[in-house]
Amino acid sequence: MTAQLERGGEPRVIDADGGPIAALRSGDAGATPVLLLPGYTGSKEDFAPLLARLATAGFHVTAIDLPGQFESSGPADPAEYTPDALAAVVRSVAASIGPRIHLLGHSFGGLVARAAVIAAPDAFASLVLMCSGPAGIAGARADMITRLEPVLAASGLAGVYAASLTMYRAQAGYVEPAAPLAAFLERRFVTGVPAMLQGMGQALRAEPDRVAELAAVAPPTLVMYGVDDDAWPPAVQHEMADRLAAARVVIPKAAHSPAVENPTATTSALVDFWQRV
Repeated sequence: MTAQLERGGEPRVIDADGGPIAALRSGDAGATPVLLLPGYTGSKEDFAPLLARLATAGFHVTAIDLPGQFESSGPADPAEYTPDALAAVVRSVAASIGPRIHLLGHSFGGLVARAAVIAAPDAFASLVLMCSGPAGIAGARADMITRLEPVLAASGLAGVYAASLTMYRAQAGYVEPAAPLAAFLERRFVTGVPAMLQGMGQALRAEPDRVAELAAVAPPTLVMYGVDDDAWPPAVQHEMADRLAAARVVIPKAAHSPAVENPTATTSALVDFWQRV
């Protein structure tokens, strides 16, 4: 991850409604603007493998930490981390980048991106929903969030990180990350705002189906997911694309994080979509 960050983009701080937002930026400032939103427990570094590639393809790319994530400050009230509340910050960031930007949201970031477009569709030239779904998450990932809620209350972010790592290590096929990446992942997690983890976790499970709302106002939209996505099932995302009359791309050799797992195919699909838009 450190090497990806060094190649990916330059650190920036964006003054947005609600406070400063940490960002990575790559590409010519006069190029077509793109804004990338990470998922729950994620950060701007999740897009590091894409930044230089997209810049080379002719885009001015900004990846951010949402409020409360990693290097972005955030409120102490969990209720301030709903998709609608975060979407107001995203619209402020988007306005600072340029008119009618291309917006991409990964996982929970997709729910935030959707809320931003519903609230201000004319601000966005297109929308990409990457490994995101029509409503709140369910299944094993939702169960894990529920199981870790009392740990957060009792032991804080460090306790949640240790407990979640124990759970992951017990899963079949788990591969221990290299030491530098493991150190980064832990630092990123424990640096966040506890209310962010609580509030996003609640919102991620409670989000209603807003596909019809989005379909009524959406700009050109792409639904993208890994062939082995284990968050929202691929079939659910396929159906969402149909309901949105959206383009759809399945990324091979990828699961829930195509930007990291197959950055070449992910970049190609994004460039093709944005150039067509």
